[in-house]
Amino acid sequence: MTKLREVYKCEICGNVVEVVHEGAPALVCCGEDMKKLSPKTTDTGNEKHVPVVEEKVNGVLIKVGDVEHPMEEKHYIKFIEVMTDDKVLRAELKPGQKPQAEFNVPLKNIKAVREYCTVHDLWENNL
Repeated sequence: MTKLREVYKCEICGNVVEVVHEGAPALVCCGEDMKKLSPKTTDTGNEKHVPVVEEKVNGVLIKVGDVEHPMEEKHYIKFIEVMTDDKVLRAELKPGQKPQAEFNVPLKNIKAVREYCTVHDLWENNL
C-alpha cells in the first residue's frame, strides 16, 4: 500500500511521483512496478546531498549540502521540499540555479526537509 508523501521512481523512463492520495497497492509506469525511494540521510563521498537548514527572519533557507551541489544539465537538484504536519512546500529547480530555496515557514513547524538529485535520488534531513 502506498502512503502519503512517499516518492517512487520508474527504473525504465525515470519518471518520479510523490503520493498525494494513499492506498494503491502499487504504482506502475512503463508496465513495471515503480521503485519506492527511501530517503538517504547521511552524506558519503565528495558530493554532499543532505539538506542544510538555516533559520532566517521570515522562515528558513534550505541549501543542498554543506558544500554546494552541482547544478549541471544532467546532474542537478530537481526539487527541495519542506514538510510540516499538514503541508508540503516545494521549490522546483533547474540546471544553472543555486541549489537552495527559501520558505516562509517557521523552523519550529518543520518536521523534515528533503531534496531530489537527478543522479543520486532522494535525500532527507529530519528535524
